Amino acid sequence: QVQLVESGGGLVQAGGSLRLACAASESIFGLYTVTWYRQAPGNQRELVAAITNSGTTNYADSVKGRFTISKDNAKTTVRLQMDNLKLEDAAVYYCNLRIGVHNYWGQGTRVTVSS
Repeated sequence: QVQLVESGGGLVQAGGSLRLACAASESIFGLYTVTWYRQAPGNQRELVAAITNSGTTNYADSVKGRFTISKDNAKTTVRLQMDNLKLEDAAVYYCNLRIGVHNYWGQGTRVTVSS
């Protein structure tokens, strides 16, 4: 069973940057699409960014031009570089890996943005 662990969340001022990481328990990110989601209190979980096995990326309109998703050559870590953070980016960020009918989630990492 694949395990995902997110890290890198924290408190940042609006306009600042954070880099989140999603580490897998095995070298698997080269085979499947990895997606970052976020969920703010009272809101549904929403897609933030995704990277396919071939490296194609996709972003929510709200983060285009500010967030960058990437993965390392060892295919064990996917990162989300978040720049020019806004108050509305505050949420718990989750890493997701879908393999067939199986959906794997990490425990989430909280991002807090202050004004």
